Amino acid sequence: MPAPTMIDYSHADLLDEIGDIARRAGDIILEVYRRDFEVREKADASPVTEADEAAERFIAAALRVMTPDIPVIAKEEVSAGRADSISGRRFWLVDPLDGTKEFIARNGEFTVNIALIDGDAPVLGVVHAPALGTTYAGGSVRRLDGSKFDYGKPEFLNPEFIARGLD
Repeated sequence: MPAPTMIDYSHADLLDEIGDIARRAGDIILEVYRRDFEVREKADASPVTEADEAAERFIAAALRVMTPDIPVIAKEEVSAGRADSISGRRFWLVDPLDGTKEFIARNGEFTVNIALIDGDAPVLGVVHAPALGTTYAGGSVRRLDGSKFDYGKPEFLNPEFIARGLD
């Protein structure tokens, strides 16, 4: 299998769009968080709430409009036996409410996670903590000369670039 291709540098602007999607999903989650809500049990006995499902519907729809050629693998869809086919290619990986138990406990320790995966390698991702109002983004892309760099390396911790809080 060939090595996964990296997203082109010119597509780094996806992080801002994904950050917006994550923040809007966070707003949906917080609307539920601020009121009484029902907790149900999935087939695997893990909890799920209206917030998980509503945020996932929003994120999946937004990603499918933004990048219709890239499949979306989302936690609740997979749990329900529905998932796009990925077969080793680029796809979005979504956990709309990571920390459902913390959400239920109302301790504020939950996030919205959206990542672009190419083959078996993460390309970029956004983590948004709605209760904290904080969003982080990062990615691994190519330089304009084609050589790969990783925003997690110290040389790229410039807050004006991609490995940064988007807020």
